[in-house]
Amino acid sequence: MSFERIAIIGLGLLGGSIGLAVREYLPGAQTTGYDADPAVRTRAAERKLADRICDSAADAVREADLVIFCVPVGAMGAAAAEIAGALPKNALVSDVGSSKQTVARELAEALPGQTIIPAHPVAGTEHSGPDAGFASLFQQRWCIITPPKGADGALVDRLGAFWEALGARVEVMDPEHHDLVLAVTSHLPHLIAYTIVGTASDLEDVTQGEVIKYSAGGFRDFTRIAASDPIMWRDVFLSNKDAVLEMLQRFTEDLTGLQKAIRLGDGEALFDHFTRTRAIRRSIIEQGQDDARPDFGRGDH
Repeated sequence: MSFERIAIIGLGLLGGSIGLAVREYLPGAQTTGYDADPAVRTRAAERKLADRICDSAADAVREADLVIFCVPVGAMGAAAAEIAGALPKNALVSDVGSSKQTVARELAEALPGQTIIPAHPVAGTEHSGPDAGFASLFQQRWCIITPPKGADGALVDRLGAFWEALGARVEVMDPEHHDLVLAVTSHLPHLIAYTIVGTASDLEDVTQGEVIKYSAGGFRDFTRIAASDPIMWRDVFLSNKDAVLEMLQRFTEDLTGLQKAIRLGDGEALFDHFTRTRAIRRSIIEQGQDDARPDFGRGDH
């Protein structure tokens, strides 16, 4: 077994899913859980998201050999400070945040001398809170581990084995490279979705409700992304701002190129661009990262 006593700090979608997945796929492990919101702790206890729901973060980690922070990236430092005096020296500290350089720095500052190996399971839904989690969330999804320089390779492997036991496919990556990749694949798409849905909302007086009525087209899928947890995404953009701004500049340049093609009536340029991007969708399905069924198979969950 990779870890015997796992503390989960934050019991929303990811924290709750980890607790349920450990119960299902690592039945020999014991879990403790904590959330800063008392109502979430109550619901987490009802759903049995961990074997024991604690009233303080310090109590949750007191005997842990693995601690996983599942809080918004902007809250990592404060959450880590809460456990600083109670954390066993031999415990491994990790997280699930989608920006890694900032998180690694804040955890290291709050927990000096502690072994910290950040990670990012690239999995989720638009739902949040203690009712959103489910045990199979990580099945066939990537978990990217971003160890600091000089990290113990055996501990990296041990953390990888934990995520593989929950069904994930593990990749080890440099934190800076991770933040750049995720700015393209996750952060920028969310920013675009929030923008498009916000623009549609601003135009409701002009469209007289037709945006909602006819949203079965592409707009509907943007609304799914834009329904994600606003606190989490606010913190992601602020913590990974350099990489996001770099990718946003590139996107803006590409968008300007498409504007020009439309203005000039350059159908060949548009066709070539759309043909190239269509192939990306096929590649994502072929690699098992989405589903070709109607509604992307989401109705089956």
